[in-house]
Amino acid sequence: MAGVYTVSQVNSYIRNLFAQDFALNRISVKGEVSNCKYHSSGHIYFTLKDSGSAIAAVMFAGQRKGLDFRLQEGQQIVVKGSVDVYERDGKYQLYAREITLDGAGDLFRRFEALRNELEEMGMFDPQYKRPIPKYAQRIGVVTASTGAAVRDIMNIAKRRNPYVQLVLYPAQVQGEAAKYSIVKGLQTLDAMGLDIIIAGRGGGSIEDLWAFNEEIVARAIFACKTPVISAVGHETDVTIADYVADLRAPTPSAAAELAVFDYRQFEEQMENFRQRLLRSALRQTERTRFRCGEYGYRLKMKHPKKKLDDQRQRAADIEERLERQMKERLTQNRHRLALAAERLRGLSPLDKLSRGYGFISGEDGQRISSVEQAETGKPLYIHVRDGRITARVEETEAMSRMEEL
Repeated sequence: MAGVYTVSQVNSYIRNLFAQDFALNRISVKGEVSNCKYHSSGHIYFTLKDSGSAIAAVMFAGQRKGLDFRLQEGQQIVVKGSVDVYERDGKYQLYAREITLDGAGDLFRRFEALRNELEEMGMFDPQYKRPIPKYAQRIGVVTASTGAAVRDIMNIAKRRNPYVQLVLYPAQVQGEAAKYSIVKGLQTLDAMGLDIIIAGRGGGSIEDLWAFNEEIVARAIFACKTPVISAVGHETDVTIADYVADLRAPTPSAAAELAVFDYRQFEEQMENFRQRLLRSALRQTERTRFRCGEYGYRLKMKHPKKKLDDQRQRAADIEERLERQMKERLTQNRHRLALAAERLRGLSPLDKLSRGYGFISGEDGQRISSVEQAETGKPLYIHVRDGRITARVEETEAMSRMEEL
């Protein structure tokens, strides 16, 4: 059919028109940076806008040699380059060869002015930051009910702790009425006595996130009695709410990780604590049992019966020792007595009498051992082995010393 073209042919034709336009090949465009992203390949993708319109722009990695600053949201810049068509998507965009600063944009200036004002008022002071409860059970969420942020928070909360309760206030997070909706959500959840409130949304341009840069939202966060975690946009996005909140999370997912404690990890910790407590109790019980045994032994050693047994044993030892000493002394005395008896027997007159000797005594019973004791005519008594003989002194005769010898 005549006059019918393919999409590729149309896009190629339009691109040729752009390429033949001298003004579009060498153009300088001034505007405000929005939705800036640094790709891992080194390319920079951003939107250049003003109060009435916007254009997509890109600076490839090979053109970044002359860029001596980092592009940020709200910067007012001048881009030199060319406008061309990207045939695959059928979209035109600004290809930047050189970028220079041209001052801060209106939104960025408003952001800095409010940030400085609130900082001077002390609303960012760490002394007003409330600690985030470690084991939160009820968590409020102020965000859009259909966005990716709430789904991420719900999924992470379910994975980390299925017993935690999430209370969602479906707020508008973009547009002119968003700031009032967010404030209402914060006030409503704060009145419920929850443990933590997460306020945030997914990523976007500075215009998309602007509701969280409003003073009314900052003051509502500051007035909350419940600890607030701000989770707005991506990690590189920073809002006034991040400064005022008790804790800033780089993303809504990270906020859920910070707010919801890991129940499985908690169970593991409790089990570890239980095991440690059990081992400690067993060790303490063993030590106590050992001490009780030692005290029992000491008590047994100090028991009156033990002392009585010791005294009995000591008395028995003394009795045995005395008996042994008495036996020894009796044996010695018997031996001495036997010696004395033997000696006495050798001196006994009866013994001599039994061997044929006699014993002479006078009338007074005294032994006559000398002729001088005998008187003529006096009776004498001669004692012999089997009796006594009475005699009378007829005559005495003394013997000389030599004769005795």
